[in-house]
Amino acid sequence: MLVCRYWRDVAIDTPELWADICVSPHDSLEKAHRKLARSKSVPLDITINFTPRVDNSSGAMESIIHAMDLIRPALWRARSFRLSVPNKPQAHAALLRCREEAPYLESLCIRVFHSMQEDHYSSPCLPLFKGHTPRLRSCSFTSFNFNWDRRVVSNLRVLQLGGYWNGSSPSVDTLLDILRGCPGLEELALRNMSDVDPETCVSLEHEFMSTKVVKLPKLTKASFYYAGIMRTRMLLSQISFPALESLDFCYLDNLTPVLEHLRQQSLTSLPLKYLRIESSFLNEPKFIMLLRRLTSLVTLELVDVEDVTCFLLKNLSSPPVAHPWVCPKLDRLNLDGCTALEWDALRGLVESRLSGRPPQLSSASAAVASRSSFVSTASASAHIHALSLSRPATPTMQPCRLSSIDVTRCHQISKEMVQWLKMYVRDVRCEPAKGIWGESILP
Repeated sequence: MLVCRYWRDVAIDTPELWADICVSPHDSLEKAHRKLARSKSVPLDITINFTPRVDNSSGAMESIIHAMDLIRPALWRARSFRLSVPNKPQAHAALLRCREEAPYLESLCIRVFHSMQEDHYSSPCLPLFKGHTPRLRSCSFTSFNFNWDRRVVSNLRVLQLGGYWNGSSPSVDTLLDILRGCPGLEELALRNMSDVDPETCVSLEHEFMSTKVVKLPKLTKASFYYAGIMRTRMLLSQISFPALESLDFCYLDNLTPVLEHLRQQSLTSLPLKYLRIESSFLNEPKFIMLLRRLTSLVTLELVDVEDVTCFLLKNLSSPPVAHPWVCPKLDRLNLDGCTALEWDALRGLVESRLSGRPPQLSSASAAVASRSSFVSTASASAHIHALSLSRPATPTMQPCRLSSIDVTRCHQISKEMVQWLKMYVRDVRCEPAKGIWGESILP
């Protein structure tokens, strides 16, 4: 707009350039008012963001109310609406002004930062937008009490729920009812929730055996982050997800029953490409049984999983006779914080994925490997690779070469071991060595 008068006029007369409305401590009401006027009647992307750092009692409440009063006449043409406030009274005051219909609304995000705060606004201010949101496809709620109203979360493609504790956390049957109303769901995320009562789950488990399984044929991404192991277990036992490609499990205690549900799903269809398990327990043999079914897996992330040992790495590098490789498409492996792994097993995994052969050395090669240091081990590995090329290929699918390995916080992996890995793996991530002043000395 500062180039010339003509460019300024063109910018002002292009309403799409002014459709992003934001009100925050760094974005003034005057700027939002100017954008509202210049955006004319195009769909808007509205953001009201007040973090807890600016929560100074009446000051933040007054700013939020002024922002909503300014934006309220234009809510009918909102394409996306994001509200982030410190506490529930402020969210309640803002949402009381969302009474007009929103025929263009596609994405709704409401976030309350103080999720553990008790207040007198437990009853939701429903229905939002008069219950008329025909295009709504994405909902992300954090500590917002919408009374689990099906009218708010129906026919969605993306559903993210988090920050529900104690009595406000959803039950298993409540979530199943919501999922039944979203047959086209593509992404599901449950985060930071108090787990359901185990005694209730035992009775529900027998009750759900006769109920109809919820079918989610388009679900491709699911994430369960501190969502309660019993809730996660019961949900996955009653959901069919034949198109799932990405799955996260974080802080869920014992995952063994969940792994069994995944294995049963894999008997029909489970094209999983990304799997992350963090700070959870599992039965390693049963986990390997699941991995044998995941022939499409490309990325495996195991972060702070104490139950992962050399047994897993040996199964990834040495399949049984006349059996296919475990996870033949595996390309990226994350072992961050897995301190129970041994170097020999990790080296054998890398070598086997290089040659497409299990690490079974001849007597001469074994003698060379046993006497060698890390540099001569690399030469032995090259010799093994050359021998494998001279052998006839097996009819089974050959494994992919690993392109990324993460051994951060694996203190048993020395600097020399990391250098060896870098000769055969393109991207090796590790905890850098520190200098005398704490600076990184190992790239």
